[in-house]
Amino acid sequence: MRRSGAWVPSRKQIRTGAQLRGIRESAAINTRVLDAVADAIRPGMELSEIDAIVYNTTVACGARPAPLHYEGYPYSVCVSVNDQVCHGYPAKGRFLREGDIVNVDCSTEYKGFFSDASRMFEIGAVSQDAHRLVVQTKACLLRALDEVRPWKPMGEMSAAIHRHALACGYSVVTRYGGHGCGVRFHEEPFIDYGWRAEEGMLMVPGMTFTIEPMINQGASDLRETEWEVYTRDGSLSAQWEVQVLVTEDGHEVIAR
Repeated sequence: MRRSGAWVPSRKQIRTGAQLRGIRESAAINTRVLDAVADAIRPGMELSEIDAIVYNTTVACGARPAPLHYEGYPYSVCVSVNDQVCHGYPAKGRFLREGDIVNVDCSTEYKGFFSDASRMFEIGAVSQDAHRLVVQTKACLLRALDEVRPWKPMGEMSAAIHRHALACGYSVVTRYGGHGCGVRFHEEPFIDYGWRAEEGMLMVPGMTFTIEPMINQGASDLRETEWEVYTRDGSLSAQWEVQVLVTEDGHEVIAR
């Protein structure tokens, strides 16, 4: 495949059995943390309470929140509300309101292995437009998952996301994307959601990476602070994220 011009992963990107056991253990904790958030999230909740739930649940499991102090990030989780695309601060003095949509992005390090997933939550009764964005963003993720099979380029996922998002009248963020994840928090490759179907690294059995489409109700232009990322036009944004393993005949979702 390499001789034919394909972009193939390095050997270190193919997980051993021992590595996969560690990654799955990390992912099980990450799922437990997101479940704890799902049980507690509500209108009127201070975002710092979400941060505390993530930190306390993760540490109680003998693990560590991977985002905490990562390249200077000051919190244990990213909580992005409404027009925030990603990396939202779960800070004191910020509260969830009825009608908000919010992405909670959790990442866990356990015994040197990493997992990463995020979910969208609708806070109370949300508008039809907001609900549609949340639902169709998940549909983009599911269409990308349908393309995760060995010996296909990752651009097949990107193309599937674009087809569905554009058909819904939305735009796709390409400044941020998926990434390898397992023995480090962020590994190669960066998965560009601007790739055409024939582009990108070849998916090979044993690879683990995230799929995390960020879909904007309006334009894809962004406004960025030190960490937090917003839609430039103030439109809503949504994201769902899973971590997958490429298998011999398809894929396995290991964190959701």
